[in-house]
Amino acid sequence: MDLSKIRNFCIISHIDHGKSTLADRFLELTGTVPQEKLGPQFLDSMALEKEKGITIKMHPVRMVYKSAAGSEFILNLIDTPGHIDFSYETSRALACVEGALILVDASKGIQAQTLFNLEEAQRQNLRIIGVVNKIDLPQARIEETRRELSSILKVDEKEVFLISAKTGQNVKALLEAVVEKIPFPGQRDDIFPRKEERFFSGRDSFRALIFDSKYDPFSGVVAFIRVFQGRVKKQDRIYLMAQKIESEVKEVGFFSPELKPAEELGVGEIGYIKTGIKEPGKVKVGDTIIGSQIEGMTPLPGYREPSPVLFLSIFPENADRFSELKQALEKLKLSDPSLTFEQTAAAWEISQGGGLGRGLRVGFLGSLQAEIIIRRLKEEFGIEIISSAPQVVFKARTQEGKEIKISSASDWPDPSAGGVIKEIEEPWAQVEIICPNVYLGQVFKILKNYSAVLKDTRNLTEEKSIFIVEAPLREVITGKFYEEIKSKTEGYSSFSFHQIGYRQADVVKLDILIAGRKEESFSKIVPREKAYAEGKTFLEKIKTILPAQQFALVLQAAVGGKILARETIKARRKDVTAPLYGGDVTRKRKLLEIQKRGKEEMKKKARIKIPPEVYLEMLKF
Repeated sequence: MDLSKIRNFCIISHIDHGKSTLADRFLELTGTVPQEKLGPQFLDSMALEKEKGITIKMHPVRMVYKSAAGSEFILNLIDTPGHIDFSYETSRALACVEGALILVDASKGIQAQTLFNLEEAQRQNLRIIGVVNKIDLPQARIEETRRELSSILKVDEKEVFLISAKTGQNVKALLEAVVEKIPFPGQRDDIFPRKEERFFSGRDSFRALIFDSKYDPFSGVVAFIRVFQGRVKKQDRIYLMAQKIESEVKEVGFFSPELKPAEELGVGEIGYIKTGIKEPGKVKVGDTIIGSQIEGMTPLPGYREPSPVLFLSIFPENADRFSELKQALEKLKLSDPSLTFEQTAAAWEISQGGGLGRGLRVGFLGSLQAEIIIRRLKEEFGIEIISSAPQVVFKARTQEGKEIKISSASDWPDPSAGGVIKEIEEPWAQVEIICPNVYLGQVFKILKNYSAVLKDTRNLTEEKSIFIVEAPLREVITGKFYEEIKSKTEGYSSFSFHQIGYRQADVVKLDILIAGRKEESFSKIVPREKAYAEGKTFLEKIKTILPAQQFALVLQAAVGGKILARETIKARRKDVTAPLYGGDVTRKRKLLEIQKRGKEEMKKKARIKIPPEVYLEMLKF
C-alpha cells in the first residue's frame, strides 16, 4: 500500500464537545456506514455510553475517502474519551497516530481537559488542527472561541476551522484538511530514528504496537494494533516481546467499524489480530508484537504504566460468585489496562470478620471510572457488587523506620504489634481550574473548604481565568470538589488534575465498634480534625439500619482506642410481667430483675452478626 495515501488521526476534546457527533459525520461523508444504520453517536456502542451521553472507550474505524482532487485515501480515525478519568485511553490513541483534531464547543470555549489533551498531543509531536464546533447554536461565541483556540495553538485565526458536526456545516472542508495537513505514516523520528528503517516492509521485520484489546470466547484475545514496520497475515507466527509468548495469527483485519477480515495488514495501518491466546492476562496493552524472535529487535516505545489513585474493596453480594467476579475483571482489564486488582490478606481478614466472603482490592484513575466498572460488572456480567468507600494511597513510616503503603484502613499498622506510625504522607494533586471571571468569588470560597492552596492565576481571555491550585488528592477525587465547582459556577467551570507527589498529612484511622467489637470493614482513614464529625455521621446512619437485639447495642467511633462518639440501639423488650395480675409488687420486680440479669449475660457473650444488607447500605459507593 502507498503510505502517502494513509492518514492516521484522532479527535480529542473536553467531555461533551461533540467528538462522537463529528465522527458520525465522517462516517456519513465517506459512506463507511449506510445512512439507514447511522444513529447518533454511532461509535459509542456500549449501553453505558449511550445512557450517559459520553465516550468511555476509544473507538477505531477505517474509512475510505475520495478527495476533491480525485485521489483515494485510507483514513484511520480513533474517537477518544473526553473525561479526565479516561485520559489513559486518550494517551494510547495519540501514540498510534500522526495527527489530531482538537475540538472546542463554541458555546463553552476552552475547558481544562482541552488543555490537558492538547499538551499530551504536543508531547507526541502530532500535527494538530484546531476546530470550533457547534457554531449553529444561538448562544455560540464563535469568534471569541476561535481567538482562544488560535492563541493556545499559536496559529493564525484563519487556520482554525468553524464547523457544526450536528448539521454537517464545513465538515467536508475539515476532512480535506485532514488529507492535506496530517503527515502520512513513517515520518515519526521518535519511533524510527534511522530513516531507512521506516519503510522496511519485509515480513520478518514485522513490528506493531498493541493499543487496545478485547476478549473473544472463540478466538481468544483480539489485539488492536498499529503496524509500524513490516506486514502480517493469517497463520503467521507472532511473538509478544514483553510477555515472551509465541502464537499463530488466527485472523487479521481492520475496523469498519465492526471487525472486517483482510488478507494482511501492512506498515502504517491500524487494525486487529486474533491472537488465539486464551489467557487474557498474557496480552498487555503497550506490548510490541514482532514476526519472529529476531536477535537485536527492539520493542517500540510503549505507554507508561498507569498508577491508580483511588482504591475500593469490592465483594460479590453472593459470596459463591467470587470466581466469576475475578474472571469478569480480567476481561474488563483487557479493554481498560488502567484497571488493577488483587486479592489481599487484608481483604480476606475483613471478610472473615464481616461475613462478606472473599473480596478484591481494585485500583482506579478516578471515581467515574470506578462507577463505570461497577456498572459494567452488573450489566454485562450480572454480578451485584458491594464496595467500600474510595480511598487514596498513603505512605507511612513506622518508629522502626519501616516504610509501608496504605491503600485501605486494613493496611494501617497495629500499634500493639510494634506498628506505631512516626509520620504519614498523602498524595497531592495540581488542579487547573478554568472559570468565568464573574464566579471568582465562589471559587475562592470552595478552595478554602478543601485545604486547597492557590499557586497561580492568569487570564485565558478577558472573560476567563485559569487557577493553578494544589490540594490533597483525596479531596479532589473522593470528596464533592467537582460537584461544588460545577454547581457554584452554574456549570461554566471545568478542571483537570495530575498527581504531583506526596506531602505530610495529619490523618488517623477511625474505628467503628459494635457491641465493643471492632468492625474492620467499617474502618476508614480520615483527617484528624474531621474524625469526630465522620464518626458521628456514620453512627447515626448505621443506627437506623442495624436491627435491634435482645439487649442494648452500643455503637462507638474511636481513634487509637479513644472513644469519640457513641450511639445506642435500644433493646427489644418482652413484657415479662404481662401474665401477672394483682399480688405484691415485689413479684414484678423479681421478674424484671431476672430479665435484666439475662440481658447483661447475653450482652457479654453475644457476637453480633451484621446482615449483608447492612454492609451493602453502609459501604455503598
